[in-house]
Amino acid sequence: MTGERDLQVLLRGMRPELHDGRYVFTTVPGAVPAGLAPVVTVAEPEGLTLVVRQEEADRQGLDYDYLAAWITLRVHSALDAVGLTAAVATALADAGLSCNVVAGFHHDHLFVPHAAADEVLRRLGALAERA
Repeated sequence: MTGERDLQVLLRGMRPELHDGRYVFTTVPGAVPAGLAPVVTVAEPEGLTLVVRQEEADRQGLDYDYLAAWITLRVHSALDAVGLTAAVATALADAGLSCNVVAGFHHDHLFVPHAAADEVLRRLGALAERA
């Protein structure tokens, strides 16, 4: 199933969806601990990065320092599409908002400051309208 490559179509069709909950980035030295259900994992030489619900990290006693909201861009973007990440990151950076992007096979996922989730959704809506 081929994803969309046209940047204007991608921007107009983003349909950002805010997931419930608070998410954190943490790291563990080995495998995913029992009882955790990460929404993202990244293997790095320093350890396994996990993005998990805050309450799961708290229950496991895992350290974190960034409290995020998770937003999925519902448009099916091709992995070789050019410009979507840059356009989203630029729009948010211009507003002083951080954004950590993870590309899945079907969608792009944004992890943004939890307290700013509504502002991020407004900015993404404005970006889509301008496209």
